Amino acid sequence: MEKTEKRPRGRPRAYEPDVALRRAADAFWKTGYAGTSLDDLSAATGMNRPSLRAAFGDKHTIYLRALADYWGIKFAVMGVALAGPGTLTEVLMRVYDAALDIYFSGDEHVRGCFVVGTAITEALGDPEIQDVVTGGFRKLDADFETRLREARDAGELKKDADLEALAMLVSATMHTIAIRARAGSSRAELRKLAQKAVGVIAG
Repeated sequence: MEKTEKRPRGRPRAYEPDVALRRAADAFWKTGYAGTSLDDLSAATGMNRPSLRAAFGDKHTIYLRALADYWGIKFAVMGVALAGPGTLTEVLMRVYDAALDIYFSGDEHVRGCFVVGTAITEALGDPEIQDVVTGGFRKLDADFETRLREARDAGELKKDADLEALAMLVSATMHTIAIRARAGSSRAELRKLAQKAVGVIAG
């Protein structure tokens, strides 16, 4: 008697939560929150609309989960860049290079920052999105300020350096790079911008 081949248990890869959420995020990243429909999300994830709703909820909930997931990825990437060895200048350039890796990671087009590109326009009229966005910005600022404090304690910055202002400048430069990437600036141009900003911050 021939043995029948056993099929692996579980849903196909398209239905794995992490994979499906990243695919949904890609759809939002490309056309924005308002420009992405449930049908678009269904096509991107390979899930029909009932399955999509059952797994993740409505469009708004899917977007919030994608937004939180993006922040989680970015925090992890920034954390690795900040924790590595080197001078403040080297560390900040590593931070910006890591950000550029994200912004230029699209297969067909420059993606920029998911938050800046998709969430800012929605945050004004949506308190939930606004909370996630501002919370993420605050964490980035705090992480940068912590590293700047280490640099000050090591004598790389003046003792009276305004760490809060410098941390916000690090963040603001990152957001500017994200916007310019989406607007068509080349990676080489944006890295030069980063180098100039680092010269000011760490100078």
